[in-house]
Amino acid sequence: MGNGNYYERQTDTTGWSTFLAGALIGAGVALLFAPQRGSELRGLLQNYANRAKDDLMDKGQEAWDTAVERGEEYYNRGEEAIRDAGRSAKEFAREGQEAMKDAGRSAKEFAKQGKNAVEEAANEATGSRR
Repeated sequence: MGNGNYYERQTDTTGWSTFLAGALIGAGVALLFAPQRGSELRGLLQNYANRAKDDLMDKGQEAWDTAVERGEEYYNRGEEAIRDAGRSAKEFAREGQEAMKDAGRSAKEFAKQGKNAVEEAANEATGSRR
């Protein structure tokens, strides 16, 4: 895969297509004006047409292969992004659970301190009455 961006590759492909079309048209015109017999001319035109067809088939196959390769690449990137998002969600949930456990521990400790303070106050109140 090339290092250029999409627009640079598109321009390269467009330039190649334009060149190929111009070469074929130029070759056809040159053959039509060349001093050859009809059967020779038809044979040359047939050869040029076959070569052009083969070139177009090769370019089409290359384009297909590139499209498939890019499709696989984008699919893999998408899978990776989903896996990363899943990992992030699991980490967030785990952090939330830890925060809830910490809050529960803090609440228990606070309740225990409150209970102790009430018991001490009750003991002091009871002790001062005696």
